[in-house]
Amino acid sequence: MSRKFFKLFSLVLLISASAFCQTTDSLIYAEGKILNAETKEPVNARVTYQSLPYGNKLGTLTNSSYSFPMFDNEKYSITVEAQGFTTAKYMLDPATADGNRKVIKDIELVVGEIKKHEVGHVMRLDNVIFPVGRARISEESFAELDVVVDMMKENKTMIIQLEGHTDYQGNARDNLKLSKERVESVRHYITSKGIAKSRVKTKAFGGTMPLSRDNTPEAHRLNRRVELRILQN
Repeated sequence: MSRKFFKLFSLVLLISASAFCQTTDSLIYAEGKILNAETKEPVNARVTYQSLPYGNKLGTLTNSSYSFPMFDNEKYSITVEAQGFTTAKYMLDPATADGNRKVIKDIELVVGEIKKHEVGHVMRLDNVIFPVGRARISEESFAELDVVVDMMKENKTMIIQLEGHTDYQGNARDNLKLSKERVESVRHYITSKGIAKSRVKTKAFGGTMPLSRDNTPEAHRLNRRVELRILQN
């Protein structure tokens, strides 16, 4: 290797390292503790976070505190769940970061009754993700679906119905077909974990039941969803 080439190679490495450091240094982090609102003691909770408005960056952790990077200066939603407490949901904005480039938000959970899931109750599975126009479940969805599996294992008589929705754009027949394929994919995942097929029903709606009629990317994403309805418990 010539001396000239070696110098050039070293310069490229230095520039790359510098760029990486700048990228890392420019990141904003969300951080906080999970506390009992009454006693102020730490609470071990399941924390789910995802970027807004598209949810293409998401993650789940279980601890009495949380920390995650807020990429691309995007806002994030955060959901905190712990047994015996009411679920807490917040939106974190990188614009509120302090001088250390941190968005600090301690979350206090309120003690609530542990109620059996009531018949007719509908849960929106916000973290069940599909590639655009496809029915294959993304790996990021597994954590939330595993919660559904655990719920059904704890409630042996529970029967659910998975309801698939798309946005209202495009061909109505294609949307109905896609929503049916997606809920079948979710059903297959749940039953592959040991849940009897007879306990998991499906229903497809296509784009006929939008949550929003706004013609924005955020509204269309909101309309593309899988919901879980309790039929029997």
